[in-house]
Amino acid sequence: MIHLPFCRSRHSPLATRHFFLRALCAVFVLCALCVNPSSSPAQNLDKPLQSIDEDITAFAFAPDGRIVYAVNRNLKTKHFVLEHDDIWLQETNGKRHRLIEAQKLTHGSEPFSYIVDSFGWSPNGHMIVANLLASSVEEDSGRSNDSFMALLLDDSGHEIKIDKGESIITDAARAFWLPDNGTLAYLSEAIKPRMLFNLKFANIGTGKLKSFYEGRTFRDVAPVRGMNFAVAIEQERGMIGPCRLQYLDLVSDNDTEIATLDGCEGGLSVSPSGKKVAYFLDKEVLEVRDLYAPTHVARARVGFGTFQWSGDESRILLKRAFEKKSAELVWVDLPPLAAAQKNQAIPIVQPTPTLILHGLTFRDFAISPDGRNLAVVIPGKRNLLVFPLPQR
Repeated sequence: MIHLPFCRSRHSPLATRHFFLRALCAVFVLCALCVNPSSSPAQNLDKPLQSIDEDITAFAFAPDGRIVYAVNRNLKTKHFVLEHDDIWLQETNGKRHRLIEAQKLTHGSEPFSYIVDSFGWSPNGHMIVANLLASSVEEDSGRSNDSFMALLLDDSGHEIKIDKGESIITDAARAFWLPDNGTLAYLSEAIKPRMLFNLKFANIGTGKLKSFYEGRTFRDVAPVRGMNFAVAIEQERGMIGPCRLQYLDLVSDNDTEIATLDGCEGGLSVSPSGKKVAYFLDKEVLEVRDLYAPTHVARARVGFGTFQWSGDESRILLKRAFEKKSAELVWVDLPPLAAAQKNQAIPIVQPTPTLILHGLTFRDFAISPDGRNLAVVIPGKRNLLVFPLPQR
C-alpha cells in the first residue's frame, strides 16, 4: 500500500482533554518559576475562551469572528492511503457545522490527496477559498504529481462552481477575494518550486479572466484590505536583477513601482489600514515602508518568521519560524519610519521581543479581526485554542 504525500507522524493521544489541560498547567507552572523580564504577565491558559479538540491543519477567522478550520483525515483505498481534510465552521456561539466531508471531495479520475494550506474569507463573510496542497498518482506508473489548487465554497457548505464548471481552480496558490465578493486573484507557478509566480484572476460567474499582468513574474503578492489593489514583489524570470516593490491595480493594468529592494526573502504583508507594508530582506531583517511616502522606511533585526500586525500598526506579533513550524510568539515593537538618506545605509534597529503565552511554542496563530482574541494551534495533537489577546 502506497501512502501519498502530506502524511504526518502521529503522536499518542492523551486519554482525555482534562488530562491534556492538566499537563499544560504543569508546564505553565514550571515556566512561571523562571524569571524572564521579557515575558508577558501570567495568563490562565488552561481556560481558553474556545477550544477545538481536533487535528487542525489550517484555520481562519471570518470577519464576524466565526472560525473555518480543516481537520486531517486519512482515507484508505485498495492501493493507497489518501490524506484529505474535512472542512468545518465554528459559529460564534460554539456550534459547529461540517462544510466539506473529506471522502466526498474528488478531483479527476486519479487518486487524489490534499491538505488545506490556508483559508481566505470574502469581504462579505459568506464565501471561502481553501488553498490546497494537492498530490495525485498515476495508477499505471505510480508517479505522483504535486500541485496547488483553490477550492471555493460558501459558509453553508455548498461548493461554488466557476462559470458552472468545477469548484476547484487548478494551479492556484494563495488565492484571495476581491471586494466585489465574486472575483479571485491567485498565483500560478512560473518557476518551480515556489520560486516565481504569475498573477491570475477568476470570476465565479464568468470563469477565468485575462490577467492584466500576463508575462510578469512575482515572488509574492499581498492584497490591500477592502480595496482593488495589492502590493507585490516583482522579479524578472531570469532572477538576475533586483526585486522591485510594486503597487498593483487589480482591475486594470495600472501599477506603480514603490522601491527597488536590497533583498527579498518573503513574508510580504500589508498593514490593516493599507498605509504600510512589511517584508523580510533576508532571514534576519524586516523592512517596513510607508506606501504613501515610500522613502520613509525602517529596518529591524527580528529573525525570520510569520507575523501579524497589531491594530495600531505599532508592532507585530511574530512566530520566529517558517510557516507551519512550531515556535514561540513574541510582540516586536516596530521602529519609527524615517526618510532614507541618499548614499547612506538605513540603520537596523534590534528591538527586544516580548514573549507571550509563557513562551510556549505554537504551530500556527491568528489574531481575530476585532483584535481582541488570539487563536493558536498547539504542537502534537494540534488542537486549536482561543484566548484573549495578550497585550504585553
